[in-house]
Amino acid sequence: MYALGLDVGTQGAKALVCDGEGNVVAQAAEPFATPTNVELLPPGWSEQNPADWWNAAAGCLRSVVDELREAGHSPSDVKAISVDSTSGTVVALDKSGSPVRAAIMYNDTRATAEAEECNSAGVLLTEKLACKFAASFALPKILWIKRNEPQVFEDASVFGHAADYIVGRLTGNFRISDTSNTLKTGYDLIDRRWPDFIESALGIPTHKLPQVVTPGLTVGEVTKECSRETGLAGGTAVAAGVTDGTAGFLASGAVKVGDWNSTIGTTLVVRGVSTRLIKDPLGRIYNHAHPQGYWLPGGASNSGAECLEKLFHGRSLAELNAYVPQYAPTSLIVYPLVRAGERLPFVNPDAEGFIIGEPRDSRDLYSAYLEGVGYVERWCLELLAELGAEVGDAVYTTGGGAKSIEWIQIRASILNKRVIKPKSTECAMGTAVVAASKTLFPDLESAACAMVKSGEEVEPNPAYVEAYDQRYQAFRDVCARRGYR
Repeated sequence: MYALGLDVGTQGAKALVCDGEGNVVAQAAEPFATPTNVELLPPGWSEQNPADWWNAAAGCLRSVVDELREAGHSPSDVKAISVDSTSGTVVALDKSGSPVRAAIMYNDTRATAEAEECNSAGVLLTEKLACKFAASFALPKILWIKRNEPQVFEDASVFGHAADYIVGRLTGNFRISDTSNTLKTGYDLIDRRWPDFIESALGIPTHKLPQVVTPGLTVGEVTKECSRETGLAGGTAVAAGVTDGTAGFLASGAVKVGDWNSTIGTTLVVRGVSTRLIKDPLGRIYNHAHPQGYWLPGGASNSGAECLEKLFHGRSLAELNAYVPQYAPTSLIVYPLVRAGERLPFVNPDAEGFIIGEPRDSRDLYSAYLEGVGYVERWCLELLAELGAEVGDAVYTTGGGAKSIEWIQIRASILNKRVIKPKSTECAMGTAVVAASKTLFPDLESAACAMVKSGEEVEPNPAYVEAYDQRYQAFRDVCARRGYR
């Protein structure tokens, strides 16, 4: 029997089918038909059409079903499917499950004032969970819609998340979510309920928010309509999923208390396993609930591989990577933001990227951007250690950025830590682990231990550690002078 993980990211969808030992038997990727065009929106805004998510997801599902058939397997051999997507993205749906407006994405910063209002109204929750609302969170975006688009708010039957919408297309139930996705919508992960302030102080009826369950729990079955559209077997179990950051974490092999993972996709997400909540008075860190009672502290930066897509679009990244050893360490200091606003390792909705120094050529600039993400990653891990988290001498890594061994080498030298790359770096593998956690296995930890295969381990380059330490300190000094601290 197989588990299917479906990852709906910022630029497209990916699907992966594997067995209980983590052997991949089918996989597919499909870009969104409509490219995100933030230039047409006000500064700081980011929106996508949910129909593009489903079209790409359905295309991936058809492809993996075809691949299964070609290998002599039946779609009914898939025991369960689970979905991950972007954390903090909000989609307003009517009673039929149709979007009322474009989805407001995770990296949209329009709801800065609303985030402060949520923090004031929900102070008991934020202190309890050690998690302050930011403009990137879902609840402030819902409040923004209520204040600025009252007809949309009225027409919305439920405010869900990107993964919830895909689950709805699979099962016909658009009113269900999971504890991972609902953290940023204000769900109380300790008492397992929607807190009263959401309705009493913010005026958002909780009946417009989804029912919440634990990741891995079966929430429905693939409908006949979905079966005809995707090729999946009707009646296939659909398990509650997680955010993409959590999926990347689960795909990494980091399963024990003290393990940490960095997922480099469009953004950088860091997360670890802890026996307790890690509290941050500035709200940069938040804690997801592990299905087995642990906590998963971490956070997401707006920096990540988006800088490569935007600044080196059309170039062969494999070719650029091949030149990195000739250029690194560079003499440049880069903060790799390509849009306004940062949320980790500091919170500043107006923060902007910068380049200190003159690049020799595009290869030099490319290498410097890889270094810049490494500097941000080091800063994040240092912050977590300062807040009381145990951070060991190794970091697991997943996401598209983990495909570049040259980038991993830079990061290992900047962090002065061993960086471990699993055999599969895709978030879809982590979501397949979730799908298997209560179907092929008794729990999530058992599924991860059995299914995640170890890949390469990269040690710091002793010749570069000191140089990168000096450049990192220079990077922090420039950030401090700009008020980024």
